[in-house]
Amino acid sequence: MVILGSGVAGAWALAAHRWPALRSRALWWFVALAQVAVFVQVVVGVVLVSHEHRTVAKFHMFYGFVAIIAIGIIYSYGKQMRERRYLIFGFGGLFVMGLGIRALLVGRS
Repeated sequence: MVILGSGVAGAWALAAHRWPALRSRALWWFVALAQVAVFVQVVVGVVLVSHEHRTVAKFHMFYGFVAIIAIGIIYSYGKQMRERRYLIFGFGGLFVMGLGIRALLVGRS
């Protein structure tokens, strides 16, 4: 959900920057859903590691927390630079998608 959701949200936001017809309230709902999914996945991971004593690669957890920090930065810049918010949320969504892919690859090793 995190990888696909962030990727689709990022691509949609970039397309909306280029083609104003794609700018809609549904885009922002989808972006919010993708970002909330990151938080949910990190919280579920923390609960599994702390309560069920599962072992996980350190960098896997690192990428999850970096994704949360990145979302905070994306949101703050999106509010400050309203004329470029589609670019910020677009590239930010793709960045979070990349973090998810990296966490998935590191977590398997």
